[in-house]
Amino acid sequence: MENGFFSEWLTRFGHHLRMRNYSERTIASYEQVIRQFGQYVWLRRHAKPGDPPLRREDFGVSRLDTGVEVTSLLVTDFLSFMATERTYQPKTLHRMISTLSSFYRYLYSQGAVSSNPVMGMDRPRIKNQELKYLKHSQVIRLIDSIDDPVDRLIVRLIYATGVRVSELCSIKIKDIDFEERTIRVRGKGEKIRTVFVDEETLEEVERHVGSRIAGPLFVGQQGKPISPRTVQRIFKKYAPEGITPHKIRHSYASELYRRSKNLRVVQENLGHTSIKTTEIYLHTDLDERKRVYQQYFPLSNGNNGE
Repeated sequence: MENGFFSEWLTRFGHHLRMRNYSERTIASYEQVIRQFGQYVWLRRHAKPGDPPLRREDFGVSRLDTGVEVTSLLVTDFLSFMATERTYQPKTLHRMISTLSSFYRYLYSQGAVSSNPVMGMDRPRIKNQELKYLKHSQVIRLIDSIDDPVDRLIVRLIYATGVRVSELCSIKIKDIDFEERTIRVRGKGEKIRTVFVDEETLEEVERHVGSRIAGPLFVGQQGKPISPRTVQRIFKKYAPEGITPHKIRHSYASELYRRSKNLRVVQENLGHTSIKTTEIYLHTDLDERKRVYQQYFPLSNGNNGE
C-alpha cells in the first residue's frame, strides 16, 4: 500500500479532477474541504493530553504532512467540529461528505488506503428540500407573457429541454437536429448528451436561426455565445420573484416524472451522474396525494373495517 500524506494526494487528486474535465471552481471547492480535513487530522494527531479543545484559529498553525489513512470516527468528528464551529446548512455538510467520499474513493483506487471511511456514512437530513417551482400551466403563462421573441425562446427552451443555463448558452446551431428534433448539449465535465425538443419549440428555434448555418444559437456580444448572466437578467425581468432558470429546469423534471413515473429517463434527460440527485423530483403533487388518500384511506372512503 502506497499511503502518503495529504499534501501529496491533494495535488494528485486535483490533477485527477482536471483530467476528468471538472471546472476550476469545482476543483477549488473540493480542495478547500480536503485541505480543512487534512489540517484537522494533523491537529488531532499532534494534540497532547490536557490540551484545550480545538478551535478554528488552530488551523493557522496546522500542516498537511500527515497520513491519509483515517477512521470513520475521525471523519465524523471532523464534520461535528465544523458544524459546531460554524452554522452550516445541511446542504453544505452534504457537499463536504460527498467531497471526502470522492477523495477517498480515489485514494482507494490508487491503493493509498485500505478502505473508504466515508462509505455508508449517514447524511444530515435536509428539511424543506422541495424547491419552489411552477406548474406546467404557470410556466406557459410566463412564456406567453414575454413579448421579446428571443427572451421568450430562451425561457421556453429551458423548459422544453430541461437544460442548465450553462448548457443553453453553449448550444451551437450545428448541435440541433431539426429532423430528429434533438439537441446535443455539453453538460458538466464536458459530457455530451442528447435532449429532445417539441415541434412548436423547434419551429421557434428555426425562425430564430433564420439563414444562419453556424455559430452560437443565442448570440451575445461580439458574436460570442450569450452569457449566463444575460439569461439571469431575463428571468429577473419577467419571472415571478424566486423563479430562476434552475426552478424552470425543476418544473421540467417534475412534470416529466409526474406524468411518466420514470425516474431513470428524468435522470438521463437532466444529465445527472447519480440518480440520488434526481430523487429530489420524487415529490408528489397535491392532486395525486388527494386521490390516493380518498381511494385508499379507510375513513375517507367510508370503509371503517380493516
